[in-house]
Amino acid sequence: MTPIQRQIKEIQAGLPAHVRLVAVSKFHPIEALEEAYATGQRIFGESKVQEMTAKYEALPKDIEWHFIGHLQTNKIKYMAPYVALIHGVDSWKLLSEINKQAHKAGRIIPCLLQIHIAQEETKFGFSMDECKQMLDEGLWKDLKNIQIAGVMGMATNTDDLATIQAEFKTLASFFHEMKNRHFKDIPTFKEISMGMSDDYPWAIQAGSTLVRIGSKIFGERHY
Repeated sequence: MTPIQRQIKEIQAGLPAHVRLVAVSKFHPIEALEEAYATGQRIFGESKVQEMTAKYEALPKDIEWHFIGHLQTNKIKYMAPYVALIHGVDSWKLLSEINKQAHKAGRIIPCLLQIHIAQEETKFGFSMDECKQMLDEGLWKDLKNIQIAGVMGMATNTDDLATIQAEFKTLASFFHEMKNRHFKDIPTFKEISMGMSDDYPWAIQAGSTLVRIGSKIFGERHY
């Protein structure tokens, strides 16, 4: 068993049944993904559309490709035929463009609304007020080729555990508020994507259903 395979087995063994592992494979070679695939890993996270598309074309078709980066509207068309979940939708403009390209591809694309929960300006995302306003306005209900499947957020990059835990709890609380307000009868609104290599155990404690783990599996990235 290779180091990659050992890490995946170890992480998977520690995850509760309702939590899925997104192996963040961005900037890593296809051979590394093949090792992970051999352990049964089927969800991979990428942040560059061109790189994800090349890997999609080269690897088995039962892989779920999750786009986890900051998405530009002009790149959506390239992944619309195959992407399984877009984690970082941070504007109405992006949501409506995904809907347009999904319609052209004859698909319904699940999306997560990215919420800015960190104390860092460098992180993207709706503020909670912006997201509430967008959902309250209700125009998203007319987008028939997207499915709002939940929320995503990134905690502050800090060693202060109390801060990280508080941010995760904030996102989970926001998810439940929106679930009750807009998605009560929509079972597909169920995902909370939060937690990465350094903080995922606390994300799971707070209610995460998708953890995005890269360096702990693949080692440092090859930029």
